[in-house]
Amino acid sequence: MSRCERTVSDTEVCVVGAGPAGALVANRLASDGHEVTILEAGPRFEERDTERMEQALRPGLSDLGVWGMGGPRDAFSTTGRFYPLNSTRVKGVGGSTNHWQGMVYRLHEADFAGDNNGPAWPISYADLRPYYLAAERAIGVAGDSENPYAPPRDEPHPMGAFPPSYSDSLFADACRQVGVTTHSVGNARNSEAYDNRAACVGYGTCKPVCPSGARYDATHTIAAAEERGVEVIADAPVQRLDTDASGEQVTRAVYVREGSQQELTADRFVLAAGGIEIPRLLLLSANESHPDGLANGSGAVGRYFHEHVFAGTGGRIDEPTRQNHVGFTTSESHQFYDDPGAGTETIPASDESLAPFKLEFLNYGGPSGTGQAIVRRALAGDSWGDDLLAELRESYGNQLAMGGLVGQPPRAENRIRLDEETTDDHGNPVPEIQWTLDERTKRTIRRATEIQRHIFEALGARIEWQTTPETTGPAAHHMGTTRMSSDPKSGVVRPDCRTHEVSNLWVASSSVFPNGGALNPTLTIAALALSCADSVAESL
Repeated sequence: MSRCERTVSDTEVCVVGAGPAGALVANRLASDGHEVTILEAGPRFEERDTERMEQALRPGLSDLGVWGMGGPRDAFSTTGRFYPLNSTRVKGVGGSTNHWQGMVYRLHEADFAGDNNGPAWPISYADLRPYYLAAERAIGVAGDSENPYAPPRDEPHPMGAFPPSYSDSLFADACRQVGVTTHSVGNARNSEAYDNRAACVGYGTCKPVCPSGARYDATHTIAAAEERGVEVIADAPVQRLDTDASGEQVTRAVYVREGSQQELTADRFVLAAGGIEIPRLLLLSANESHPDGLANGSGAVGRYFHEHVFAGTGGRIDEPTRQNHVGFTTSESHQFYDDPGAGTETIPASDESLAPFKLEFLNYGGPSGTGQAIVRRALAGDSWGDDLLAELRESYGNQLAMGGLVGQPPRAENRIRLDEETTDDHGNPVPEIQWTLDERTKRTIRRATEIQRHIFEALGARIEWQTTPETTGPAAHHMGTTRMSSDPKSGVVRPDCRTHEVSNLWVASSSVFPNGGALNPTLTIAALALSCADSVAESL
């Protein structure tokens, strides 16, 4: 539809969700002069970051409490393996980038080809390559462009990488002994002043709050979008999307605001509410034309849910490690990513079928050793002065920990469906997460921790814990539930993120990933959002 053919609507483009994908889509379209309205289920977070950090440091307050998650609004259910949904997301302007770790990477060429964790994408790395560069500039990425395992790039990162931490240097020596190569991490936080935000000042409390604003979150892009005329309606959870009689176009989004049901009509609609709420909304929008859910003729809406799972090792060494001076990861190894069974002169190769994985050298001593945890312990304990200092040094001063992400293959039985027996605060069925681990993923967890054990032994460290397939958890990367495909029978959206069945509906989310490799997805989400925005603009 050309601009001169536009029907009278409340807005040209309705975007559902004010996280990174929704923010980038809205800002890109607004920069081209289009009228955009964002509907966001959660609130605007009005407190300053320093005030929220102070709350986060108090004993007994979890990430859920800091960001207001939980209760009937955020109810869900799980079958199979328990999935801790509300500890892995934030509803509100900025979305989950309000509390994310900020690690960003481009997927490998082998991921797109389906060689790592299949199936293949209907687009190639070359197709997304210019959008990756635009996404790095938009959010501000600090990184070393000489990473030997990263895919090819046209220009350096917008900012130089953060230097390795002190504990990174300890790991690097051990890695050299066992033949493992280390390299820098791509971080969506400023290593220097960038985009009107200051450089990181090292508070070390990056999760759940970055008090300095050096780490990117989507509120920065939302602010830019609002300056261009984008309207953001917060606390406005969308209940359903209605279509015309033919079912070929969405006509309106029905949402609740201040206790009353309202509607927004638009020419184009973009869903950017994440890999759980997007399939839920499509299923809630079933009608006569789409009896199994909107855009669900393939039956793929909600299916092929997959995650990245954690593999880690922690322990102690008989010297100071200074693990709590940096709140984020500065060194990794992707040596085994494209060839997970590869060995070294010291580490035996494996002939098992394995998924891709990466290794991380943590700067916070493991899951309970963050700088935030130290402050909480100090505030909650009964010790004072030198006694407290001695306790903290004994508990934290010589810790070391490694982590890693293991890719999980998409399987139809892992899915998001509607739990008709449990409803939210508006009487809608909540999302039910059906999630289990396959044997290949379990083998890969064991392989990753085996390599970590070799590194710890080279360090002379005492291992105190290791992740197992039974104790692992998800990385909060909700992928695959509206997957991209060339064939309408096998997916939900086309390569340009427009749904196969509804001509004015797009999806901008990790939910469109056919597979997610084993790398944090936000940069790929951002690149796809910019590509999606171009597709929407071309249709207007």
